[in-house]
Parts: sequence; C-alpha cells; structure tokens
Amino acid sequence: MDNLSAIDWRARFLASGDDADLPIVDAHQHYFDIETHYYPWLNDRPLRPFRYGDYSSICRNFLPADYHRLTGRHHVVQTVVIEGEWDPATPADEVRFVESLAKTESTLGAMVAQAWLDREDAFDLLRLYGDHPLVRGIRHKPTVTSREAWREDFVAPGSMRDPRWREGYAQLAENGLHFELQAPWWHLPEAAELARDFPDVSIVVNHTALPADRSEEGLAGWRENLALLAEEPNVVLKISGICIPGKAWPVELNRVVVNDAISIFDVSRCAFASNYPVDGVVNSLSEVFDGFKTIARDRSLEDRLALFHDNARRIYRLA
Repeated sequence: MDNLSAIDWRARFLASGDDADLPIVDAHQHYFDIETHYYPWLNDRPLRPFRYGDYSSICRNFLPADYHRLTGRHHVVQTVVIEGEWDPATPADEVRFVESLAKTESTLGAMVAQAWLDREDAFDLLRLYGDHPLVRGIRHKPTVTSREAWREDFVAPGSMRDPRWREGYAQLAENGLHFELQAPWWHLPEAAELARDFPDVSIVVNHTALPADRSEEGLAGWRENLALLAEEPNVVLKISGICIPGKAWPVELNRVVVNDAISIFDVSRCAFASNYPVDGVVNSLSEVFDGFKTIARDRSLEDRLALFHDNARRIYRLA
C-alpha cells in the first residue's frame, strides 16, 4: 500500500470518487496467537457449533502480517481489534497482548476488551480498561436463548435483564467505556431497555444483529426489532458478519440486509467491518470489502466515506 495517511486517502477519494481510493477503518477484526495463548473456542476439541459451520480453518495464529497479506487492493488505514474470546480466567492479559502488537503495528487504532459484567472482578477490570489508552469499550456476550424459546419476559443469569449483570454495566460510563453487544435480533427488545435505562452508555451492535435467517419471516422479524432498537439515540450498528455458509459473499442476498440496516439506523450510525479472520471461514477479506463497495456504490461520496471510514473513527475515538 502507498504510504499515504488516512487524511491523504480521504482527500484522494473525494477528488477521484473511485472506490480504489476509498480509505477503510475496519471496525471489527481479531488477532489470535493460539500457540502462545489459550482461546477455548479455538484450542479446545471438539469444536463448538457455529453459525458458519466448521471453523477449523481459522484455528491458527492470525497476526498483523496475516491481516495485511489479505487486504489486497483495499486501503485499510486503521483497524479496531475486538476481544477474541481469550481465556476468560485472564481477560486483562489479552489487552497486554494487543498492546504489544500495537507497538509495531501502526494501523491498530483501538481495541474492545473482554469483561464479564456479572463477575467479582468486573469493577476492577473496568477501572483498568478505562485507564488504558487503547481500550474504548468492552464486550460480554450476554446470555441468550433460541428464537423459539425467547419470551418477552426473558431473564437469565448473565442476561441483559440480570440485576447483577446490570451492576457491572452501570460502571461503564464512569470508566469512559462503551458496550459492544453481540446477540441475535430477537433479544433486541432487551437491548432497547438497556439503552433507555443507561442513556450515558453507548451501545455498538455487532454483526448487524445476526440476520442469519434470510427467509421472509426471518428478515421481517429482524427489521422490526432492529427498528425498535434504532429508536434509542445511544445505539450504533456495525454491518458485518453477514456471510452465508456455502456461498461466495452473495451481493444480491446481502444487499437487502445492508440497505435495510442503513435505512433503519441511518448512514450516520452505521459502519462496515470485516469480522476477520472469523468470516474467513466462508469468504476472503477482499470479497467482504468488495461486496460492501458494490452495494454502496450508488451512494454519495460522503456517505461512502461515513460507512467505510468516518463513522468508525468517531465511534472508536481514533487519533
């Protein structure tokens, strides 16, 4: 990649309008070192059930050199590293690992750390993360249930309505941290309650709220709940994680998801991301960004910059 700054790429794109010049902030990617560190879902056997199927192909190290080798012609100027389900016994050690990578990796702009909000160590961890120059937020995947079992009064230990979990969540604003939410779309009513009850905490929804069911009924339910959550001003959406097992990144199948998500949340509250290397189970990194560029091509230059670059810089307070 040419040695241009993000500002230079931005100016170049505005002048040319060419997707080849579009700067990208990848708002959701991971780094793994499974030879040195323990990630239960990557190191343990048998592998766990996963929405993309067999993920044995990504059970290996994935470090900055691996990421850059896959970007191809795309100009990724900064990335946000999201916790990678590191050993839950030592979540702060992952921050130290990512910090060590950032010393030599100039594109690593920020990270989201692991914290278990209903654990005894939550308050100490959040204070530690709040003081760390790389950490912007935390992710704790809340307890969820199947679509068939979910009820409007759903409550479980570790869920978004669990009082103990909420005690930890209440400490996020005090420590200058936001919350990354990864949960299937039928749990979004709980997320909307959370957003209303804690208006000083920003929520970043991961992976487009997981619209895995592309049936007419499934997409209708996803849209309805996404619109409910979008009513809360302290919520933004990452459009990522929408690969379909067994298919090359399907532009036509994903177009409706991307465009509906943007229509519901507005351009100003959405950011594209690769979810790499996890989405590498199905598609290459270049295919993911090619797909987003194809879908967004008819939008204005300013909208494309917002979706690929500007919004992520704002959300993650990147330098």
